[in-house]
Amino acid sequence: MPAVLFVVTGSDHWTLADGTSHPTGYWAEELAAPHRLFREAGFAVTIATPGGVAPTLDAVSLAAESTGGKERADAIAGYLASIHADLENPAKLEDVDLDAYDAVLYPGGHGPMEDLAVDPASGRLLTAALDSGKPLAVLCHAPAALLAARREDGSWPFTGYRMTGFTNTEEAAAGFADKAKWLLEDRLVELGADFAAAAPFSAHVVTDRNLHTGQNPASSEKLAQNIIDVLNRG
Repeated sequence: MPAVLFVVTGSDHWTLADGTSHPTGYWAEELAAPHRLFREAGFAVTIATPGGVAPTLDAVSLAAESTGGKERADAIAGYLASIHADLENPAKLEDVDLDAYDAVLYPGGHGPMEDLAVDPASGRLLTAALDSGKPLAVLCHAPAALLAARREDGSWPFTGYRMTGFTNTEEAAAGFADKAKWLLEDRLVELGADFAAAAPFSAHVVTDRNLHTGQNPASSEKLAQNIIDVLNRG
């Protein structure tokens, strides 16, 4: 049975440019949809967070306008409730053994902009996962975690990789582009990513070698299916 590691933000806020804290966490669909698809495919899923803290759900991500309607919001909430025990008792990221997993997935939400973007344990895991050749999937704002990855010589492991993530245009539409300390797309490009954006809020997945990235919540299922296909091919 393939085993997939979910690395989820442990932050419940995002510090904005003016110093205020915006309540956030992980984005519901980005955790629930891939988790459900992996379980349906017969995969084992382990959730890990920095320090092993129970992750915080961004309440906005379960609003009907965020999910495409109340019925879908209720379905996502119901699925998260079904894995409540796993969410309340995650593994400690610092203790994770990459060898125990066949793939790694990072769900988004604004939370990774606060903690995973500067988390050295996550940075080491991402570098090791990239070098292992195992599928590494990073979704929406979660590519912020890539910023913490460094090789021993200080270089960025993801330089030259084609990838996507939550775009400047989407951040502006969400109302945060002029409030953020920095924008994800800008930082990735500055470090040397080959950033590939699609139409705002449309499903868009980019694969470069073993790195799989999704642009936004709408990309959640497509990204997960890519990983399922890779693992099923063996």
